[in-house]
Amino acid sequence: MALKLLLVSMAGALATLPKERQLGERPPLVAANSGMLVLKPAPINPDWIIRGTPMARVGDHSTSTDEASSTAVWDCTAGEFRWYFGWDETVVIQEGEVHVTAEDGSERVLKAGDIAYFRGGTWATWRIDNYVRKIAFLRKPFPEPLATLYRIRNALRSPSRRGLFG
Repeated sequence: MALKLLLVSMAGALATLPKERQLGERPPLVAANSGMLVLKPAPINPDWIIRGTPMARVGDHSTSTDEASSTAVWDCTAGEFRWYFGWDETVVIQEGEVHVTAEDGSERVLKAGDIAYFRGGTWATWRIDNYVRKIAFLRKPFPEPLATLYRIRNALRSPSRRGLFG
């Protein structure tokens, strides 16, 4: 109950802010053709490269007001490298393909149209034979104390308890 009151009071405080302040000078809609974004060099850490000379680029599309999530287009030429996912990342492959080996040894080939999720705090090996282009949706994980509060809130929202708390 205390958590619910805290969340309601935070939402109430945000609702009283002027609309311009809530948006933080950011437009309410960001739209672009993914093929038209300007891609800038995004070098892969040389210590992570296993084989070849992969050249990566990134084009930022949008970032949430709280900076906890962002969307970008990323592409890379042939090569093999390990990659550390500092944030949760969902990718949609737009062009080409990549051979991915996860930390647990599972392997998957991702091709145009495929969607994949990489948990933050994990490593994967990427092997690109020619070229790959993806849209990346990144989400910064909540700090553990806040994540615990959300888990408690979700447990309280379970169908058997909705009459009491929902």
